[in-house]
Amino acid sequence: MSTTPPLTAAIRRSWDASRYLFVGVPIALAAYVGTFLVVAALLFAVVLIGLPALPEAAKVLRRFAEFERRRAAARLGVPFTPTPYLPLDGGELSERVRCVLTDPTVWRDALWLPIQALMGNVLGYLAMVLWPVGLLVDGAALSVAHLLDRRSADEYGTPQPVRQGWVLRWHAVLADLSATWTRSLLTRSPSSALADRIAQLTESRAGAVEAHGAELRRIERDLHDGAQARIVALSMRIGLAKQLLDRDPSAARVRLDEAQDGAEEALAELRHVVRGIHPPVLTDRGLAGAVRALAAGAGVPVTAQLDGVEDGRRLPAAIEAAAYFVIAEALTNITKHSGATAATVRIDRAPATLRVVIGDDGHGGADERAGSGLVGIRRRIAALDGATRISSPTGGPTNIEVELPCGS
Repeated sequence: MSTTPPLTAAIRRSWDASRYLFVGVPIALAAYVGTFLVVAALLFAVVLIGLPALPEAAKVLRRFAEFERRRAAARLGVPFTPTPYLPLDGGELSERVRCVLTDPTVWRDALWLPIQALMGNVLGYLAMVLWPVGLLVDGAALSVAHLLDRRSADEYGTPQPVRQGWVLRWHAVLADLSATWTRSLLTRSPSSALADRIAQLTESRAGAVEAHGAELRRIERDLHDGAQARIVALSMRIGLAKQLLDRDPSAARVRLDEAQDGAEEALAELRHVVRGIHPPVLTDRGLAGAVRALAAGAGVPVTAQLDGVEDGRRLPAAIEAAAYFVIAEALTNITKHSGATAATVRIDRAPATLRVVIGDDGHGGADERAGSGLVGIRRRIAALDGATRISSPTGGPTNIEVELPCGS
């Protein structure tokens, strides 16, 4: 049975590691240039000239750092997970600049640049220097060791040991070192990720509590101003009818007719309040049927694409309700504020995620701070550990995208 000579095996291992280090040299040069570009972008942003370029520069930096994360993960043999950045694809310029400046991962990427510019060059050039020394030293030493190992194996039957060399083995050490510190610099520590997650859950919990309180106040207001007022009027009409029953039956009949009309109106008010809590159509027809009912009753033509929710498999009730109310609120905003002539509702159901996208061809400019219901949408989705992305530049179009964990 033939075995690979130890010198050949050591050269192959060193070459695999050296390729990683050699690729790091142009990456280090790019990081060197990127360091100055990041500093320049921040300086120009301070004087407001470079604000439009700041989100675009952050996108380039993200792709650059993500490429290096992927490369380091492949070298270390660990699974690669895309990094969660704050969204930069939509919204006003001020919102995108805020996302750049408040995203800790972007700052981590920027701080990695000068370190990579130095260490990538040092390790790459060190790998080049080790090659002639390694071929000279290990070329002679491993050849002699290989002959001695074969002679020992022939005489005594002992297995030949795996020889990795004395100099060439350092290429793998340097490559693993480079990948390890790159991964540690560009990846959030578990404690930092946990702290961010706790802060996010605390914020979403506060938003959920506030949204729940606002919903209770709305229900109380609807009952007080609507159904309760009609029931009080109904009681008064019945009382008048009782007083008129003996001396003026015809007038009492009129009051009873009015009371019957009032009872029907009170019942309609109660049904309206119940629909605001949990629409019966959602229970009876599921999310697909409820969304089609919303689309049919909207003030603009709505095209609905409902993938994965029309096959009879029901989602959890809380997820269905959240998706329904998001679509209902968005279509109401489109009808009242957008000036749109058409709207679209698209639902995509993945194995563990429900994605809902609502768009229109209106004039855009939707502002969450203007009381347009967008804050309520974001809080409702955050309470279920979902994500919301809103894009509404001036001039349109407006797109609202939410993702909800559906666990299916």
